[in-house]
Amino acid sequence: MVADFRRRFFVALILTIPIILTAPLVQRVFGFTFSLPGDPWTRWVLSSIVFFYGGWPFLKGFVDEMRQRQPGMMTLIALAITVAYVYSTAVVFGLEGKVFFWELASLIVVMLLGHWIEMRSVLGASRALEELVKLLPAEAHLLLPDGTEKDVPVSELKPGDRVRVRPGEQIPVDGIVVEGASSVNEAMLTGESKPVAKGVGDQVIGGALNGEGSLVIEVQRTGEDTYLAQVIDLVRQAQETRSRTQDLANRAALWLTIIALTVGAGTFVIWLALGKELAFALERTVTVMVIACPHALGLAVPLVVAVSTSLSAQNGLLIRDRSAFERGKDVNAVIFDKTGTLTEGRFGVTDIIPLDGRDEEDILRLAASLEWASEHPIARGIVESAQTRGMRPLPVADFRAIPGKGVEGRVNGRTVRVVSPGYLAEAGIQVDDPRVAQAAAQGKTVVFLLEEGTVIGAIGLADIIRPESVEAVKRLKAMGVQVMMLTGDSKQVAAWVAQEIGLDEFFAEVLPHEKAAKVKEVQSRGMIVAMVGDGVNDAPALVQVDVGIAIGAGTDVAVEAADIVLVRNDPRDVVAIIRLARATYRKMQENLLWATGYNALAIPLAAGILYPIGILLSPAFGALLMSLSTVIVAVNAQRLWNFKRQAA
Repeated sequence: MVADFRRRFFVALILTIPIILTAPLVQRVFGFTFSLPGDPWTRWVLSSIVFFYGGWPFLKGFVDEMRQRQPGMMTLIALAITVAYVYSTAVVFGLEGKVFFWELASLIVVMLLGHWIEMRSVLGASRALEELVKLLPAEAHLLLPDGTEKDVPVSELKPGDRVRVRPGEQIPVDGIVVEGASSVNEAMLTGESKPVAKGVGDQVIGGALNGEGSLVIEVQRTGEDTYLAQVIDLVRQAQETRSRTQDLANRAALWLTIIALTVGAGTFVIWLALGKELAFALERTVTVMVIACPHALGLAVPLVVAVSTSLSAQNGLLIRDRSAFERGKDVNAVIFDKTGTLTEGRFGVTDIIPLDGRDEEDILRLAASLEWASEHPIARGIVESAQTRGMRPLPVADFRAIPGKGVEGRVNGRTVRVVSPGYLAEAGIQVDDPRVAQAAAQGKTVVFLLEEGTVIGAIGLADIIRPESVEAVKRLKAMGVQVMMLTGDSKQVAAWVAQEIGLDEFFAEVLPHEKAAKVKEVQSRGMIVAMVGDGVNDAPALVQVDVGIAIGAGTDVAVEAADIVLVRNDPRDVVAIIRLARATYRKMQENLLWATGYNALAIPLAAGILYPIGILLSPAFGALLMSLSTVIVAVNAQRLWNFKRQAA
C-alpha cells in the first residue's frame, strides 16, 4: 500500500503541474499566461487521468464502505472529487459555469500524499514485529554424531539436536547450554539491557545474540513452540484486538461522516438560496466533505495500539488481553504473591548473630564449611551466602549427620555442630538473646552453631526478598497505588516481609483456593485490582482480578490465566505495565481530542461561515488541513516510542 500510494502520488503530481499552470485564477494571482495545445480538452484529459488513476483508491474505498454499510472517510473523499469532476466535465461539454480541474487535481495530490505518510506511519508502528521475525537466523551449525558440523536450515532442527553458536552469532532456537560459556544479549526479546551470563545448564532463547564465547546448545523448542514465535503471535493478536476506545472512535467517525454529508448538503442549499452561483455552492460543499474526513479520528487509536503493543513486547511485557491492559490505567491496588514474586523462592541467610565474642565471618565460615556438601535447602542457603562473600570452606574431618537435628564434624581439631532448636532443647541448652528471639518471632528458620558444646552463634534464614521488590513497591506507592501481599506463609513471616518491603497490607495463611476470595474482598472496597503471581497456583486469583499479571514466565509464554505476561522475574516491570497503560491511554485521549476538535472548528470554516469577512477555504487547502491533522495524530502516536521502562 505504501508503494502504491507513493507511485500514484508522483504520477498525479506530475500531471497536476500543467493543470495548475493553466488555471485562470492561478495566472491572475501570479500575473502570467500559459496555455496547453488543445485546451480545454487537454486539461480535461489530464484531469481525467488524475481523477481515475490518482483517485482510484478513494473511489474503490467508497464502494467497499457502501458494501459494508459503513460510510466513512473514503465516502466523503470520493463524493467530493466525483462532484468536482462530473460538474467540471459537464462545463467542458457545454454546461454554463466554471471548471474545478486545478482544485480537483491538487485535492487528489494532497490526499495521496497524506495517505502515503499515514501508511508509512502505520508500517513504522508494526516494524518492531518485523524486527522480531528477523531475529532468527536462517541457518544453524548442526553438530553431527561424528563431531563434524553441517549448516542446515533452522526449520530442519528438531528437539534433541545439538547446534554450535559462535561468538557474535544469533541463537537459532530455544535450548539449553551443554558446552561452553558466554554472555548473551536478550535485549530485543526480554528488555534486559545487560548481557546475561550463560553456562552449562542455562536456558537460552532463540533470537538472542551470543557474546564472546562459543556455545553448544541442545535444541528444546522449534517452530511455533519457541519463545519468539509465541511472542510474535501474542503481539499480532494484541494488535488485531479491538480496543474499547477504538469502538468509541469508530462510532464518532460514523457520526462525523453523517454530519459532514448533512452539512455539505445544507451548505449547497443555503448558498444557492442566498443567491450564490452554482459553482460557488459546489465548491463550498466539496470543501466541507473533504475537510470533515474522519481520517485522523479513524487513525487516532489503532496507531497507538500498534505502537504500545510492539513497544511492550520489546520490553518483555507481553499483552495477552488488550482490554485488560487498558484497564491497567485505572489500577489503584496491586496484590503480589509472595513466594517467587516478591521473594526469590529460596532460603537465604538474613541474620548472623555472633555469640560468645565471635564475629559474623567466623560464624558463617564455620557453618558453611560443615554444610558445603549438603543439598538440604537450609544448607544451600548458608553455603550460597558464604560464596557470595567470597569465602572458601575450611577442611572438615569426621563429618556426620545428626538425623533430624543437624550436622557435625571436626574443624581445626575442634568439634563443630550446626543444629536445630530441637537439638538444643534435647541437650538442655538455653540461648537467651533478644536477637535470636526476634528472628524466631519473624517466622525465620534459626539454626545454631556449637563449638565443643558451646553455642557460639546463630543464623537466621528466610525466603530471600528480591532487591527489586523494595523499589517496585516504592514506585507503585508514588503513583498512588496501594500495594498488598497474598501468601500461604505464617503471619510472622508475612509481617516481616511486609515491613521489609514497605507494603500497605498483607493477607497471610491463605490457601490457594482462598486467594480469589481475598481478591474479591479488595475489589469490594471499590478498587481496581491487579494481581501479580506465577500463573500456576495463583490461577483462580489471576482470573478474578481486573488485571492478571504473570511474572517471571521466562521462555514459557503461554500462561493461560494471565492477561499480561512479564518475561523477567522483576516486580518493577509491574510499574512499567501501569505506566505504559497510562501513557497509552493518554495518547489515545490526545489523538481523539485533536481529531474531534479539529473537525469542530474546520467544518464551519469550510462551509464559509467567515466568508463575510473575506476568509474562504479552497478544497485543496481543506485537503491540506485534513492531511496535516492526520499526520499530527500519527506523529503523536509515534512519540509513545519515547517510553522508558525504568526498571533496568
